[in-house]
Amino acid sequence: MVSSVLDALARKALFSIDAETAHGMTVRALASGLMPSCRVKADNRLAVNFGDLTFPNPLGMAAGFDKNGEVPDALLKLGFGFSEVGTVTPRPQEGNPRPRVFRLVADRGVVNRLGFNNEGHAALRARLEARRHRGGVVGVNVGANKDTDDRIADYVDGINAFADLASYFAVNISSPNTPGLRDLQARAALHELLSRVMEAREAAAARHGRPVPVLLKIAPDIDQEGLDDIATEVLGCGIDGLIVSNTTLAREGLKDRAGAAQAGGLSGRPLFRLSTIALARMRLRVGPRLPIIGVGGIDSGESAWTKITAGANLVQLYTGLVYEGPGLVGRILNHLGLSLDRHGLASLDQAVGRNAEAWANIDANGEELPV
Repeated sequence: MVSSVLDALARKALFSIDAETAHGMTVRALASGLMPSCRVKADNRLAVNFGDLTFPNPLGMAAGFDKNGEVPDALLKLGFGFSEVGTVTPRPQEGNPRPRVFRLVADRGVVNRLGFNNEGHAALRARLEARRHRGGVVGVNVGANKDTDDRIADYVDGINAFADLASYFAVNISSPNTPGLRDLQARAALHELLSRVMEAREAAAARHGRPVPVLLKIAPDIDQEGLDDIATEVLGCGIDGLIVSNTTLAREGLKDRAGAAQAGGLSGRPLFRLSTIALARMRLRVGPRLPIIGVGGIDSGESAWTKITAGANLVQLYTGLVYEGPGLVGRILNHLGLSLDRHGLASLDQAVGRNAEAWANIDANGEELPV
C-alpha cells in the first residue's frame, strides 16, 4: 500500500514535466541509489535457464530505458531478473529532434521517435567494463547508425565490441524510427544479416571462450507470410532466440487523438494485443524449444502471465513502469507465483505457450480468423 502511494506521488510529479526530461531524472535517481530495492521473496519456481544463463525471475527491463548502460545494477536491485542496455550504435548519435516522446495518458501508452540516440560503443563499453564482476544478466541491444554505409557491418561491430561483456545480444532491426531499418526483416536481407552476425559471434567465441546468445528483435506489424520468412531464417541460421516485439506504427482505437497523430512507435497498453498475437504466432512457428522474450503492453501481473501462456519464456516491460512505478516489479513477481499455485504448476516453464494456439487464432481486434 505504501509503495503504491509513493509510486502515485512520483508519477504525478514526473508527469508534470516533459516525458524525456522525466525519463532522464528517473535514470539519475536510479544512479544515485535513491530508488528502493525490491522486497519480494525469491521464488525458485520463477527462475529461467537459457543456455549458460540463469535468470532469477523472468521479468526484465526492455531496451530503450537504459540506452547507455548507466543503471543496469540499480534496475536489478529493483527486482528485475535481467536488464537490457541500448540500443547502442557504433558511433554516438543524437537521434531525432525534440520533442520526441509523447505520453498518451488516456490510453496508458507512449509514442516515441527517439531514433537510436545514444553515446556509442566506446561509452557503453567503458561502463560495462566497470561492472564486469558484479554479476547479473545484462543484455546488449545493438543497432546501426542512421547514416552508415553498411548497416549489417554495424551489427557485426556490435557483436565484436561487446562479446566479452554481454550476457546476451539483442539484434534490433525493428525500430520504426530509423528510416529503412525494418527492411532488414525481409527474407533476403535477414538471411545476410543473421549469417554475418552469427559468423561474428562464432569468431568472438573462439577469442573469448563463450558463444554469447543472440536474439532477434522483430516488429509486431508483420503479416503471416513475413512471420513465416523470419521463422525460417531464424531456425536456419541458428539464432538463439527471439524478442517479440518492438513498438508499433498502428494507431487503431486510441482515445488520445493528438498523441496518436505523432509520428513514431507506439508502446504500452495499446500494443499488448498486437504484440501478444505476434508472439503466439511465432511460438507456433518456431516450436516449443526456442527461447522467446515477450514485450509489449505489460503493466500488471495478469498481463505478464498472459504473455507467458501465449508463448514467452521471459518478459520485458518499460512503458508499464512509466504509469505504474517501480512497485510494479514486485506486484508482477508476486502474481506469477500465485498463478503457479492456482494452476498447480511446479515451474514457470510449464506455463509457457499453454494458450499460444488461442492467441494465434485471433486478430488484433479480437475476432477469430478462419482456420
